[in-house]
Amino acid sequence: MSLIYKRLGEIYTQYILIVVMSFIGISAAVYAAEPVQTLSLEEAVYLSQSNDPWLVSNQFQQDAIKSESIAAGTLPDPKISVGLANLSINTFDFGQEAMTQMKIGVTQMFPRGDSLSLRQQQLELTAEQYPFLRQDRRAKLSVTTAQIWFDVYKAQESIALIERNRNLFEQLSDVVKAGYSSALVKSNQQDIIRAQLEVTRLEDKLTVLAQQEDMFKQKLSEWVGKAFVDEYRIGHEQDYELLFSTFTVPNILPQIKLTNPNLYFDEEKSQHYQQSLYEAFSVHPLISALEQRIESSRKGVELKKQLYKPEWGVNAGYSYRGNDPMGNSRDDLLSIGVSFDLPIFTSSKQDKQVQAAIYQSESIKTEKWLLLRNMMASYGTAKAQLLKLEQRQTLYNDFLLPQMQDQADASLTAYTNDKGDFAEVVRSLIAQLNTQLDALAINVDLQKVKVQLNYFFTPKVGPVSISHKSYVDGEVK
Repeated sequence: MSLIYKRLGEIYTQYILIVVMSFIGISAAVYAAEPVQTLSLEEAVYLSQSNDPWLVSNQFQQDAIKSESIAAGTLPDPKISVGLANLSINTFDFGQEAMTQMKIGVTQMFPRGDSLSLRQQQLELTAEQYPFLRQDRRAKLSVTTAQIWFDVYKAQESIALIERNRNLFEQLSDVVKAGYSSALVKSNQQDIIRAQLEVTRLEDKLTVLAQQEDMFKQKLSEWVGKAFVDEYRIGHEQDYELLFSTFTVPNILPQIKLTNPNLYFDEEKSQHYQQSLYEAFSVHPLISALEQRIESSRKGVELKKQLYKPEWGVNAGYSYRGNDPMGNSRDDLLSIGVSFDLPIFTSSKQDKQVQAAIYQSESIKTEKWLLLRNMMASYGTAKAQLLKLEQRQTLYNDFLLPQMQDQADASLTAYTNDKGDFAEVVRSLIAQLNTQLDALAINVDLQKVKVQLNYFFTPKVGPVSISHKSYVDGEVK
């Protein structure tokens, strides 16, 4: 692009100086106001994980189940009964009849077999899945937040790229006007209109991109915003709150580092490829959470098998009797007994309940394999995108971008030497700009896919694993 400026300067230096000075003044006015805040990718991921109400809710759910497990392992409360038995309704004399008693009884039930212990263990296993679910949630927050952040970056850098080209078109328009007025080169009114038209089209593109940038920023606010945080996090303090109408992202494109890069080669070159993926995905938090559910369901089967054992109860009673009508003391009475049920109709009750628990456990096992298949398919899709995007990135950096630059320089040189057409100059410059925008989109999409791929190896990677490189005119520097 510097060569284009040089060609323009060779024709009408005096006009270029005026336009450049004007451009400097406009740029100074635009950039005089520093952005209120700059949100880096790492900060965005940190804020999304710090302000997420789902993580708080999940912790409460785990604490609730832990408390319930302690209660589940405790014997049921004894039952106390107090009563008056065999009192004469004619005289209501407590000492008239020998059978009249005041009874106090206590009954304690003992659940079947090891039901208490097994129920407690089942709830403990259920509670142990929640840390894995929180780990998976943090990984998903990293992916979602990073991808929206990259969308903001792409819109912002596309605007900056078009701004640079818009000023080039404005300068070219001024040169055409000067050539038309002085008749030094073959400029005509149609060239002037075409140059002004392209400037207007660039203005429209800038408006559309600005709209997209605002939309992505507001979308990002759902994840990194501070709204209502104080309502569900007591004593939560945050250093700052983003103003989503004014914040920007750095103009440096983060380069995501891939986890397990050896798995991105062609499957035919890697032996035991499916087995390697299975081993990598088996330690994923979602799989680990499902494993806890499977273990909990197995305890549920053992718990249902306790239905074949009787439920025992022990009861004891003390009966107080008053003196007889002659004033003689009567002996008080003590009662002790044991109760239990007899599970004898097992074919239609206990057998079916155990069978239902087994089916439920097997159903959860199939969820694991379904999830693994889904993860492998999603991973394969993202990996295919990665490989094609890398090919396109190489194609653009090594061929398309240099070729577009050469074409723009050649068309402008021909035009300045009265051997070319102005329309061809415009077409070449537009093609160059569109190629640069496409290259920017490819570079950003490549990072978004890497973030998505790293999600599948969550236990081995932090929130974001990145390095930074600058991006200029469609190329990563």
